[in-house]
Amino acid sequence: MNKDKDKNKNDNDLKSMIDRMNFLHIISQKISEKKPLPILLNEIMESCKLIMNAEASSLLLYESATKKLNFLVAIGNQGKLIKQYSVDIGTGIAGWVAENRKPLLIEDCYNDPRFNPKYDQLTEFMTKSMICVPLIRKNNLIGIIQVINRKDGKNFDNEDFKVFETLASQCAIAIENARLIEIQVENEAFERELETARKIQMKLLPDKLPDYSDIQVAAKLTPAKMVGGDYYNIIKINDNESFFIIADVSGKGIPAALIVSTINSSLQTYLSLNPVFFDINVFVNNLNEVLIKATTVDKFVTCWFGLYNHTNKKLKSINASHNPPFIFRKDLSEPVELKKGGLVQGVMKNNYEVEEVNLKTNDLLILYTDGITEAMDSQKVQYGEDRFISLIKKNINLSAMNLMKVIEMDIHSHVKNAKQSDDLTYIVIKIM
Repeated sequence: MNKDKDKNKNDNDLKSMIDRMNFLHIISQKISEKKPLPILLNEIMESCKLIMNAEASSLLLYESATKKLNFLVAIGNQGKLIKQYSVDIGTGIAGWVAENRKPLLIEDCYNDPRFNPKYDQLTEFMTKSMICVPLIRKNNLIGIIQVINRKDGKNFDNEDFKVFETLASQCAIAIENARLIEIQVENEAFERELETARKIQMKLLPDKLPDYSDIQVAAKLTPAKMVGGDYYNIIKINDNESFFIIADVSGKGIPAALIVSTINSSLQTYLSLNPVFFDINVFVNNLNEVLIKATTVDKFVTCWFGLYNHTNKKLKSINASHNPPFIFRKDLSEPVELKKGGLVQGVMKNNYEVEEVNLKTNDLLILYTDGITEAMDSQKVQYGEDRFISLIKKNINLSAMNLMKVIEMDIHSHVKNAKQSDDLTYIVIKIM
């Protein structure tokens, strides 16, 4: 009986997670649409109010010149009255969250000394429970988003808190993307679209790679002028496990960059809901379902996913029709290719196969996108897989960072002054 109960609980938890990822897909669709910023934000706030089952929601944008938070969107019975006001940094719940850049879950606002009842008095609204989260991108404060009072009369709980934090991160992306799109509309559309996509793409990459004592990691993404859809991430899940991902979206420009945004958003959502335990098979299948709904028939994504156990040096690998990563080992004449997995992501449902490999000290794991091997010189001669493999074999004793530099120099030596036609992305992981 206990096993049945546990199974039912796990099934319900999985369904809840999929439902939330599907909602993230709806948010991503809104991000991808070209709309005036107020309309876009209004739609997102309505969605937030719905998913959080809240009586009211509001969004305040930060104005650095005045150091104030201005109500841009307020959804609820008294929303129109609220829109005309602003909040000083440090004042009230929203001001505290903006100043400290920390989210708050408050079960009883009137018992919290930071709460300012002024707006309740102005609107004749009764604030009870609240979640207030800062909107931050690249350490820059964009604004504050909050939901007030659950409609069922209960207080917001920690699960609501996690979900709303995730939604807030998507709202921050939406604002940033919409602002960038507004900029490109005011200038030469084609060039600005490419630049916007490039910025979006680069901002989704990790600022800094994790520090490890048992492995060396180095990564590089050099975007082409015609922006592609490359993406990578290296995430330390816990003290024992790390997750690696590299992906390549078909096509270029804004559509590819937005799909990359969906991949990153889905990953951050999964990590938010599963901060300690990472099931690579569940994540890969869930991501595929999200991408099926988020992409058109002519768009797909090749991906490779890896979950590394630092204790026993075991790697779980799933290859979704991506360029097979290489494992270089001193006692092997040729590298091992990680091919097992399944179809490209975003096309159809698929049961992905997990491949498990044991890594050894001094092994090199090389991940890359096809922009590397297909990099062409002025005569359209490709860099090629053979040259790539030969270069790594000759430099197998180098550190991860130095090997990355050698790869970069060798590609540049081949391409010379030819125009870069695709993103160049590669990750070097050395087992210590």
